[in-house]
Amino acid sequence: MSLSLAQKQAVVAEVTESLASANTMVLAEYRGLTVSELTGMRAQAREAGVFVKVVKNTLAKRAIEGSPFECLSEHFRGPVVMAASEDPVAAAKLVAKFAKELEELKITVGGMNGNVMSEGEIQDLAKLPSREELLATLVGTLQAPIAKFVQTLNEVPSRFVRTLAAVEEQKQAA
Repeated sequence: MSLSLAQKQAVVAEVTESLASANTMVLAEYRGLTVSELTGMRAQAREAGVFVKVVKNTLAKRAIEGSPFECLSEHFRGPVVMAASEDPVAAAKLVAKFAKELEELKITVGGMNGNVMSEGEIQDLAKLPSREELLATLVGTLQAPIAKFVQTLNEVPSRFVRTLAAVEEQKQAA
């Protein structure tokens, strides 16, 4: 069933708005996927903060005009699902995970900062830790010297107390 002009404009506006804050976009061919498999992917995408949409290719091309993802316009051929996220790694992780589980889903191309990424580059990007994991590692790294310093400062009085306790035991034994 064909969409009316107003519906098409609404779809283009929705996709354009969602892509405005995105840093990464991954395109994958979904030929052969069932509705339930695609729905499962969308559910996990919502949890991960990834925008996943199946849109007519002509509407998708209009939506990415003027955006950093305009370099992907020639890759909208056949049944394509778009996954975009603000976190540069999230969309790649999600699509790569589902491509590994479902052989019908094939990563075709991706885009970041106006550059086209191949399937191999997307797989490499998916292996990187997410932003939250990197921040946790940074906090742990920054916290380690302080924790070690506090431990060292605490060791001096502890050793003194243990020495006094040992002297007291020696005197009681003698």
